[in-house]
Amino acid sequence: MSDGTAYCPTCGAAQPGSVAPPAMPQPVAAAASYPGVFANGYATWGNRVVGFLIDSILVGIGMAILYFLAATVLASMAGLLGHGAGSSMCCMFLLLFPLATLLVGLYNGVYLIAQRGYSIGQGVVHVKVVDASGNLLTQGSALIRLIVRAAMGFVPLLPALDLLWPLWDERGQTLHDKAVNCYVVNNPQGI
Repeated sequence: MSDGTAYCPTCGAAQPGSVAPPAMPQPVAAAASYPGVFANGYATWGNRVVGFLIDSILVGIGMAILYFLAATVLASMAGLLGHGAGSSMCCMFLLLFPLATLLVGLYNGVYLIAQRGYSIGQGVVHVKVVDASGNLLTQGSALIRLIVRAAMGFVPLLPALDLLWPLWDERGQTLHDKAVNCYVVNNPQGI
């Protein structure tokens, strides 16, 4: 069609004496600038949710391990020190959930994403977090992304909105992705 000749849509033969209308310019998506990274497209919402659930289970496992260790230590202390140590057990358990979330989050949501581009859950579903240039996030950007996601947990319904946001966002970003201008893309090779 470079010479303006129209072609038959059925057989592909040139139509003599006809000129095809000029092609309309197509909008260029941000992903088109980096075809190597974005060639497989943005991650689907379903894959993102499954990855998030796997990562959440890891937090639960970390919490269970900390609970077991704390309960063992405090139970032995209660036996040695009497009933006074038992009351501190209650307060200790209140601190374990945020501690487990922080420890697992820093390793899984910051360190791994900055080093290889995906958390454990994201690796299972073959998606990868990249910046607008298609590069891995820095540890600083990954940390800000995690902090924004955690901070949204203090506002009722905002975590649900963040989780649902990719359903209507043209680039499949969550609010915490937008905070650092990153994208979650398909990563079929797992690299």
